[in-house]
Amino acid sequence: MVDLRVDLGRGLCLANPVMPASGTFAEGLAKVIDLNGLGALVTKTITAELRGGNPTPRVAEVSNGMLNSIGIPSKGIDHFLDETLPFYRGFTAPLIVSISAPTVDDFARAAARLNVPGIAAIEANISCPNIEEDGKAFAMRPGTTEQAVAAMRKVTHLPLWAKLTPNTGDIAAVARAAEAAGADAVVVANTILAMTIDIETMRPTLGNIMGGLSGPAVKPITLRMTYQCARAVDIPVIGCGGIATASDAAEYLLAGARAVQVGTATFTRPGAMNEVIAGLMEYCRRKGFNSVAEVNGALNADLLTHDVMEAAQ
Repeated sequence: MVDLRVDLGRGLCLANPVMPASGTFAEGLAKVIDLNGLGALVTKTITAELRGGNPTPRVAEVSNGMLNSIGIPSKGIDHFLDETLPFYRGFTAPLIVSISAPTVDDFARAAARLNVPGIAAIEANISCPNIEEDGKAFAMRPGTTEQAVAAMRKVTHLPLWAKLTPNTGDIAAVARAAEAAGADAVVVANTILAMTIDIETMRPTLGNIMGGLSGPAVKPITLRMTYQCARAVDIPVIGCGGIATASDAAEYLLAGARAVQVGTATFTRPGAMNEVIAGLMEYCRRKGFNSVAEVNGALNADLLTHDVMEAAQ
């Protein structure tokens, strides 16, 4: 029997390394799959304030993926604590709550409100715009990343994950800043900023013009970023981007991810996460691994010299 358990630090151990990506998972999925079979449950991002989201259309299909510009609609933290959290307390899989905020202080206030039973960790979506920095995402730069994470670290005892953006020039430096500020893990990465145009109407296909690209098309990019971050920090890296199969997940684990998040695939195959878990079990058996932890960082890069790696950057 292959041991699928993974240790994400601070006493947070998962039964397996597979969980949903924020924004692609909600309570209704409990009618389709056994949520207790997942490594963890990750909520869609919540904000302190009520948010209506972006103008429609909010989603567009593209080759090997999708664009979305949802805009993080939210009923607020009070609604989450009173109405949503009691539902998730009925499951054994640990609950990770994703939060977003427009300022450093708002991130801290949101994190402080979540120090309640039933929440296993906070995933800070610092890929969102920072209104104090002309709308640039916190995670685009090490300095703003460190400020946001440090503010949350001061007010919560819960494990704190920083969800990074791929829309930056040096994601490894951002990961190091998150670690230095007290993050217990980094999630690599959110969607890639992109757009498409309807040539008949001559209008953008999204109501907000630009949106986030997700799905198989982004996997080679976020896989590379996962590898870079895993080499740069000592805290766990959670891989996210284009994972639809066990083979995809295995690539991320080999690159150094401790766990993975499945997003877009769930929209077309609600059982995708269960398939990934079963497939990882079979992969470990086939390759002779006694535990999935042995796959972590096992990339065979012996033939890659330092000069070759530098040339590829």
